[in-house]
Amino acid sequence: MNEPTPSPIEVLLVEDDPGDVLLTREAFTDYKVKNNLTVVSDGEEAMAYLRRDEPYAEADRPDLVLLDLNLPRKDGREVLGEIKADPELRSIPVVVLTTSEAEEDILRSYELHANAYVAKPVDFDQFIRVVRQIDDFFVSVVKLPR
Repeated sequence: MNEPTPSPIEVLLVEDDPGDVLLTREAFTDYKVKNNLTVVSDGEEAMAYLRRDEPYAEADRPDLVLLDLNLPRKDGREVLGEIKADPELRSIPVVVLTTSEAEEDILRSYELHANAYVAKPVDFDQFIRVVRQIDDFFVSVVKLPR
């Protein structure tokens, strides 16, 4: 028996590294569901997008945020704290996807109510696999608020 195909979700990637953006797009391409991936490159832009400030007044609310910690203008920790402190945004799952494996970053992210913390693998194939597993989990397993 075939399982129903999950509906696409809106994913906001907050990432300033063009190489990681490209890898993430690659991981999403042609994998099960064509999720809508929007990319912003710094923390201030992320908050403007989430709050639908100009030029994002017509932006779709993301179902999932993939958040790097080390961002220009406003770092990922600040973004995570603001998302989880905002009653309009706090229900959006946030997966910290970053190069840091520092225990203090992991602990701080969970204290700020990250839904998951994933260290980016340096290997291309591993990176693709990790992003696909995140995608699969949040599309096929988890029930997201709509």
